[in-house]
Amino acid sequence: MPSYLDEFHAVDNGLVYVTPAQASRFAKEVAGDFNPIHNPDAKRFCVPGDLLFCLVLARYGVSARMAFSFTNMVGAGVGLHFPATDDATLEITDGGERVYLRVERDGEVSRDGALLEGLTKQYAAFSGQNFPHVMVPLMKAQGVMVNPQRPLVFYESMALEFTRLPAEAPNLSFTNATMAVNGKRGDVVLEFALTASGEQVGTGRKKLVISGLRPFEQDVVDDLVSQYDGWKAVYSAR
Repeated sequence: MPSYLDEFHAVDNGLVYVTPAQASRFAKEVAGDFNPIHNPDAKRFCVPGDLLFCLVLARYGVSARMAFSFTNMVGAGVGLHFPATDDATLEITDGGERVYLRVERDGEVSRDGALLEGLTKQYAAFSGQNFPHVMVPLMKAQGVMVNPQRPLVFYESMALEFTRLPAEAPNLSFTNATMAVNGKRGDVVLEFALTASGEQVGTGRKKLVISGLRPFEQDVVDDLVSQYDGWKAVYSAR
């Protein structure tokens, strides 16, 4: 398992635990994600989906084709069961019937430590740049915005598909983003390319859900972006 992940989880009685402090540090320091839902004192605190993705790859390796469905948010104190299986489909649960993440995988598998560490770090950093750089232009184009008092943006799914698994960690670059609005809900799809040694070796996509949408107001969005940038600046100055 990539050693950097040791700081962001613990194993007790076979279950994986992520404390709110660990989740918040991962979001801010690895992903550059300052979504308040990952703050330890958030009323609807949840562990970042990016951290769950990284933990899955660290335990099972990266397959040529992988699809992740996030079915429930992981709150504080939840112990996660990562089954010992080579099955094409696996579920991350709380040890009972509640499923938090469903993973489908197929094809060649790599468990190379350097590849996994580079890929997971790159993906987390890419993912954390969604707001405001990608999300704000999408919302403006659709004439909607998040609720500034309670901005709820969360992971629904993501997928990776490699034409070949590279020997070294691939570079990840943004290629496209779309947003579909249905009432107060917005579905955002982000697409990216994976390249190694100057050659494209794969593609990926991530789907986010925004709830509580309201009509776009430029001044309000500007204030929200300023507040977000302020959170980053304060944290960086610590």
